[in-house]
Amino acid sequence: MNISSDSIESIYSSLNSSVAGLSSEIAKQRLVELHKAEKKETRFKREFKLLVRQFTNPLILLLVVAVILSAVLGENSDTLIILFILVSTGLMSFFQEQQAGRAVEKLQQIIKLKCLVIRDGKEESINTEDVVQGDIIIFNAGDIIPADCRIISSNELHVNESTLTGESFPVEKMEGDLKESSTIAAKTNCLWKGTSVVSGKATAIIVFTGLDSVFGKIQKSISNQSETAFEKGIKHFGFFILQITVVLALLILGVNLYFKKPLFDSILFSLAIAVGMAPELLPAIMTFAMSAGAKRMMTKKVIVKKLSSIFNFGEVDILCTDKTGTITEGIIEVKEMADPLGKPNESLKKWAYMNSFFQNGFNNPIDEAIIKLNINIDGYEKADEIPYDFIRKRLSILVKSQNTNTIITKGAVINILGICTSYEENGVVSEITDSVKVNIETIFKNYGEQGFRAIGLCKKENHVGKLTKEDETNMIFLGFILLMDPLKDSAIDSIERLNKLNVSTKIITGDNRYIAMYTAKQLCIPEPKILTGEDLNTMSPEALAVKAVQTNVFAEIEPHQKERIIKALQKAGKTVAYMGDGINDVAAIHAADAGISVNDAVDVAKEVADFVLLEKDLSVLVDGILEGRKSFANSMKYILINTGATFGNMFSVAGASLMLPFLPMLPKQILLTNFLTDFPYLSVASDNVDDEALAKPGQWDMKVIRNFMIVFGIHSSLFDGITFYIMYFHFKLKDSDFQTGWFLESVLTELCILFIIRTKKSFIHSKPGKALIITSAIAFAITVILPISPLAGALSLGIAHTQQIIAIALILLLYVITADGLKILFFKFQERKRIKANT
Repeated sequence: MNISSDSIESIYSSLNSSVAGLSSEIAKQRLVELHKAEKKETRFKREFKLLVRQFTNPLILLLVVAVILSAVLGENSDTLIILFILVSTGLMSFFQEQQAGRAVEKLQQIIKLKCLVIRDGKEESINTEDVVQGDIIIFNAGDIIPADCRIISSNELHVNESTLTGESFPVEKMEGDLKESSTIAAKTNCLWKGTSVVSGKATAIIVFTGLDSVFGKIQKSISNQSETAFEKGIKHFGFFILQITVVLALLILGVNLYFKKPLFDSILFSLAIAVGMAPELLPAIMTFAMSAGAKRMMTKKVIVKKLSSIFNFGEVDILCTDKTGTITEGIIEVKEMADPLGKPNESLKKWAYMNSFFQNGFNNPIDEAIIKLNINIDGYEKADEIPYDFIRKRLSILVKSQNTNTIITKGAVINILGICTSYEENGVVSEITDSVKVNIETIFKNYGEQGFRAIGLCKKENHVGKLTKEDETNMIFLGFILLMDPLKDSAIDSIERLNKLNVSTKIITGDNRYIAMYTAKQLCIPEPKILTGEDLNTMSPEALAVKAVQTNVFAEIEPHQKERIIKALQKAGKTVAYMGDGINDVAAIHAADAGISVNDAVDVAKEVADFVLLEKDLSVLVDGILEGRKSFANSMKYILINTGATFGNMFSVAGASLMLPFLPMLPKQILLTNFLTDFPYLSVASDNVDDEALAKPGQWDMKVIRNFMIVFGIHSSLFDGITFYIMYFHFKLKDSDFQTGWFLESVLTELCILFIIRTKKSFIHSKPGKALIITSAIAFAITVILPISPLAGALSLGIAHTQQIIAIALILLLYVITADGLKILFFKFQERKRIKANT
């Protein structure tokens, strides 16, 4: 079957379809066949892969191999203990990620995209993923095209095919037969999966779905996005730690072998050190932090589409948003109709009403408001239409009555004036002279300054034939449709809350500069700075990067300019969120660090967004940003704890092994240390976050992490050195007695540092989460009990005397006091450095 050259009748026949569409029974059968052909991965298979991934870390695999070799040599008890710890850690991580994944699946079911098909001769709304070959589908502006289609009929249809061809300018599409040998771009009678309708409407038949579509064959999707800044930072952090870990483990192994220590003991010890230093829980903690954040955001009416974008949300310091429905109520009301000289004129209502009533483009608040006028238009019927688009900025309807055919056009006042040569006042038509034009423009300006959104209205009578864009000339200007959209009661409060969070709000609107200035003043923005689309076109990228940061309101902005503004702000070093719901917002949503749409937005806007709001309100965004910052802060806690205490402890153990005639800790004790501290570390993802940490955007800074690792690594190693000295030189402890002391000190200091590093202020002034307190208390109790429990022998643990316990307790107390003070000084110093760098 040839999608572009076969006749529509031939395609109907091949797909057993018709104008009435498929029967429900055939559609259901084809959907089952489609799922079989695509071999959709089951939840069981997906989660099994997740389980396997917990044990495919190279360090873990090497340790497993070494343990098995050790078992062959007869070390059965140690083998079982180490394997038990490894399996328990892996399962703990798996269950966290599994629960997180299932939670996100449930959330994303809420925002599934829909499309309109004809089945059994009736229109029906279904999930886009449920379309099948032979479905008759109806497209309107903003719709995502879910499969490769052949156009049956269309009206001024323009499609964005940039995801497929790279061409950003919309392509005009229409019915007809074309050569099959034509390129994809030249097949203007076809619609391709993954592209989207910019303007117009069409009816089409679905020919190829899934892997048989062009997108399926090249394995490309509009949802593919580059890594977020946080993801890149995590990757660099992982490589950084891995390099240190591998070098240190190889060095320890080499030195131990040089001093002729047992081969397998040395290998196990080196690998255990490597596992102890590696942040193996980082993926699980990040996933859990993100999913916990996503669930909390759901309660705030925010649906997360891409989990990793939560961290970007936490870094946002600039929010760009449209005005309508976000700053304003979005409930537009027609206040008045006025003639070209600004005098009220009720007769304009009929023409405005017919234009809105007969249009079949995308739904919008302006047409909905005009239709509420409910004017009697008996005797008129629609003959043709040119849908609204963002280039012409107008909508034309051809209506016919008993006497004549009339073109009625409404749109942006400047664009309407541009196609008018005359105006009508009190039934008299006169030429638009330069002075009249200036007068009309002055009236338009005054309306904007009073807070009215003015729409231009014009007509042309005695039209003959099909309506085309070329007919939009020599029209008669009828006057203004005056609309009012009041500010939301919550708008000013929401912007103030954003300011307190160090997030500046920038309004990007297509409205004229006068109403934009009026809105800015209503929002109590002192001396608002406005930049128009016309001014923006004359600026270089470098100049715009500076100007964009200083600007409060961007007015008279074209759709393509929105993306340019976002990129200019990013070039200035800002992390930008953009909120929009229309076709004209898609490029900007996709370009933003955090793209936001709403549940009733056009499909293509929801598809490219990272977040979908169930309610279009700035207050919802404020809550979302706070949740993003919580997730960011809790993930950073784990990273700092891992690079501080854990790294310091493992480094000290490694150093001590080079000086002692015995291993300072056995491999199973090192892994047990890791396991006991991992248990409460997983609770960090749901920990409380200080208000001070939420007051400003999170920032990924590898230098701070590296400095923190050095400072706290040295601090941790210093106390390990004190423990080493007291246990070995003062108490003369060796083997299991020494190892027990070091084991207790290592685990308990890591548990304590967790409560110290989780806050930048003194730990006694910050309340931890309940889960963190409970899991830490359990780990603390297990650690203290193990040396006197029945398992002590198997773990080679034992207490030499009471003085050993008292010494460890005193070391622990001193460690907590000094670590808390050092932390406060460290972050104060880093803050001073940051302020100095920004001045």
